[in-house]
Amino acid sequence: MAKRQAIEAVDRILQDITGVRLPFGGKVMVMGGDFRQVLPVVKRGTRAQIVDSSLRMSPLWHLTKKMRLTINMRALNDPWYSDFLLRVGDGSEESIEGSYIRIPDDMTIPFSNPENSIKELINVVFPSIQSNVYSSDYIISRAILSTKNDSVDEINDQMIDMFQGDEKVYYSFDEVEDDRHNFYPVEFLNSLTVSGLPPHKLRLKIGCPIILLRNIDPSHGLCNGTRLICKGFQRNVIDAEIAVGQHAGKRVFLPRIPLCLSEDDMFPFKLKRKQFPIRLSFSMTINKAQGQTIPHVGVYLPDSVFSHGQLYVALSRGISRANTKVLVHSAKDFRRDGVYTSNVVYREVLRDE
Repeated sequence: MAKRQAIEAVDRILQDITGVRLPFGGKVMVMGGDFRQVLPVVKRGTRAQIVDSSLRMSPLWHLTKKMRLTINMRALNDPWYSDFLLRVGDGSEESIEGSYIRIPDDMTIPFSNPENSIKELINVVFPSIQSNVYSSDYIISRAILSTKNDSVDEINDQMIDMFQGDEKVYYSFDEVEDDRHNFYPVEFLNSLTVSGLPPHKLRLKIGCPIILLRNIDPSHGLCNGTRLICKGFQRNVIDAEIAVGQHAGKRVFLPRIPLCLSEDDMFPFKLKRKQFPIRLSFSMTINKAQGQTIPHVGVYLPDSVFSHGQLYVALSRGISRANTKVLVHSAKDFRRDGVYTSNVVYREVLRDE
């Protein structure tokens, strides 16, 4: 997801520092990554703008292509599924009507209606949740991924209702910067759900999983995307335990901080929200899950994926085909057996040059 311009800036800076007009000032740069994953986010950007912002380095692509196959096969212990994921990521999986591919039958959950189907997905991904609410290993090893925040919030609301224990609710303090005439009532600001910001009403329980939305202290594991388990609540502090990574098991205190979106142009004003920089993470967006390893994964697609690499990222978060389940609400009737969903791949990003 790194933008091409960021790498180019490092290149120019090293050339200026060293005075050597070679790539990166003649210094050896080792980069690791997976070119099949989602691309940098360009708000309301066209396909051409998104591709233009992407990093394309053919020599590195040739090097990592074989490495990625080995990593997938070792992690998944399922050569067929590893090959399937690679075909999905490359856009070479057999498709119908342009971009629709078939999800393996043993990975699908039949769709009947939204309410019952979501309940079935929750039961498959979080079986016996009532008897495992205090098991951090159980909670953190499972998640349901979806494309948009609306679907994620719907599932998280259902999950926190099912979760045992006393509920703690934190409300945000919202205001508009430089709104001297009070054009925007607080009630209106509280009703806004903005991508990248925590909700106005944050419902939590002891033992529930949360995900960090900001870099607070990266050197101690508090980075954007870190998953934690709630352990206690104070008025202006949440006691939590880091659940994954090299800092797993470390207890931390999360403060309530002011947050705003400096580059957001959804509204004709600049919203400032003071709230804990977290969200529930029973469910999370596919983009937010990139880089995570989740042993038991559910994928909920009420609508088809809408950007490059999203389906590949969703299906490859798990570690096995058997523990990855997909629920698709298809708007099309293909008049054939199987469950189909769209797979968006910008081939020009992966093309050898």
